[in-house]
Amino acid sequence: MTETQLPAVNREWHLVSRPVGWPKPEDFALVEAEVPQPGEGQVLVRNAYVSVDPYMRGRMSAAKSYVAPFELGKVMQGGAVGEVIASNAEGVEVGDHLLHFFGWRELAVVDAKQAVKVDPEAAPLSTYLGVLGMTGLTAYAGLLRTASFKEGDSVFVSGAAGAVGSQVGQIAKLKGASRVIGSAGSDDKVKLLIEEYGFDAAFNYKNGPVGEQLRAAAPDGVDVYFDNVGGDHLEAAIGQLNRDGRIAVCGAISVYNSTEPVPGPKNLARLIQTRGRIEGFLVGDHYDLQPQFVQEVGAWVRSGELKYSETVVEGIENNLEAFFGVLRGDNVGKMIVKL
Repeated sequence: MTETQLPAVNREWHLVSRPVGWPKPEDFALVEAEVPQPGEGQVLVRNAYVSVDPYMRGRMSAAKSYVAPFELGKVMQGGAVGEVIASNAEGVEVGDHLLHFFGWRELAVVDAKQAVKVDPEAAPLSTYLGVLGMTGLTAYAGLLRTASFKEGDSVFVSGAAGAVGSQVGQIAKLKGASRVIGSAGSDDKVKLLIEEYGFDAAFNYKNGPVGEQLRAAAPDGVDVYFDNVGGDHLEAAIGQLNRDGRIAVCGAISVYNSTEPVPGPKNLARLIQTRGRIEGFLVGDHYDLQPQFVQEVGAWVRSGELKYSETVVEGIENNLEAFFGVLRGDNVGKMIVKL
């Protein structure tokens, strides 16, 4: 096994109680643990950046879902990218950089076969968690495959200033959308969508009923709705859906912390008139698109045609506050913690 000088301790975040409603700081604990040692076929990675994402709220519940809940008293998980500081795996050297799924900690033992080598010379390390990572592929697969986007479509994106939404809107424009509309939670974010990301129209959902604002922004209706929010946004999109319209359900952040059942859209019958389709998706079902995604989106990023934003929080001790920030909508683009 090859290794560099190893740190004395490893700090990691544990879930100590399952949140009810909005998570609270006392539901979590930052713990000092022994530095883990890599076994056969494993490597030890010093994480440089870790990801916090809305879906993590679901894993804090014990409810059955598409992925196992976080275990109480154990370190949580999430996307991370970092440098190998000890290797017990053939083909992986100290100094290599890996993308893996053991965030929420400073040091992680990773099975080499479950990690992906990334090149910090080709793109900044943080981008492999966002624009060129899982969030980017989510936008790409959800728009182009699940929503069956085609040139000339009018597209509405909720949560449009976030990591996924901002990429959805830009990809739609680059692929020939006739009109792209976004919703966001502040006037500054609305300005960003139009001036930086090239959206044709955008509105602050806090400034009035979503249905009314969407009708004003999309008087000719929408062909595709990419849903990151759920709730009143989904109902508004159904109301403005054109004939043969498609809705791709990526997330529903507006209801993640609800403690009571949330009523669904009251206008589902309109799907009969429009022959509309609503389909949920998970990025994990679309990894076959990864090579195509990296090639196409990577080229757009390098040329400057596709812009991205990151909200970077410094320090593992602030990992939890960064996660709370995602739930509040504080971030512009991808929320990342730099360790």
